[in-house]
Amino acid sequence: MPRGNKPPSQRQLRVGEELRHAIANIIERGEFRDPGLQDRAITVTEVRVSPDLHNATVFVVPLGGGDPTPILAGLKRAKAFLRHEISRSVQLRAVPDLWFQADTTFDEASRIDDILRSPVVRRDLGLDDAPPAAPDNDDDG
Repeated sequence: MPRGNKPPSQRQLRVGEELRHAIANIIERGEFRDPGLQDRAITVTEVRVSPDLHNATVFVVPLGGGDPTPILAGLKRAKAFLRHEISRSVQLRAVPDLWFQADTTFDEASRIDDILRSPVVRRDLGLDDAPPAAPDNDDDG
């Protein structure tokens, strides 16, 4: 079985989650001097760590949507600062090299939801007489 098909180890998952929390805290503090990152709400959705823990892909999305390009460019410019701050808060032998990528899972989920709500699909599923499903609200506890 090729190495790329192996699921992440518990250590990879744990380190990825620690890095996600650390990066989210650094972003929340807003100590960036980069204009692409100032006054921007950024959500760190996931961090995937390589098996050797030398590389980490950080998935981010602008809060409220929008173009992630300026955020990705700003994070790339702030990579050294982020790695330094991570080294102060996460106990690792070496801080992984950080790679930033836009998280498209929310857009993809929304696209699939729109398809499932379309009249043609509802008709094919035999749901054309049923009222459209209301959006999920987690307010009811």
